[in-house]
Amino acid sequence: MKRITYIITVLLSLILMEGCDDIEKDEEGPIIDISANDASPQNCGNVYRGESFTYKVRFIDNIELGSYSIEMHNNFDHHTHSTSVVECDLDPIKTAINPLLFIKEFQIPAGQRDYIATGSIDIPASVDRGDYHFMIRLTDKSGWQNFIGISLKIIDKK
Repeated sequence: MKRITYIITVLLSLILMEGCDDIEKDEEGPIIDISANDASPQNCGNVYRGESFTYKVRFIDNIELGSYSIEMHNNFDHHTHSTSVVECDLDPIKTAINPLLFIKEFQIPAGQRDYIATGSIDIPASVDRGDYHFMIRLTDKSGWQNFIGISLKIIDKK
């Protein structure tokens, strides 16, 4: 009986493996495109305390997109995540008192290869002014990941 079970298992495995040759392998990571004129935010840009701002980013993948996350955190110690060759002017190093921290993940609708992500982020009037990072992480359906770090300043509206 064990021998028959073994033979059936081997035969089923061979049949299933035969069909795997048709599956397209994903060997490319996804692309985060912030080059469009209406993409936002832009590196070295400003956002305002007590207001919201809209982000707009294009995601592209060769097979299928999966999910993305947005993170915004302070850069009062001048650490870096920047993926831009342009360096922004930074305020002096300082200690955070009431910094903004925003982290949220979003699922991209199934079957998408090209997707425009938009959303709104509220900046409370009480958060610390200064240097922040806006991080975008994109994962495709196969698990490949890409990220972009953008430097922003939270300032008071004049």
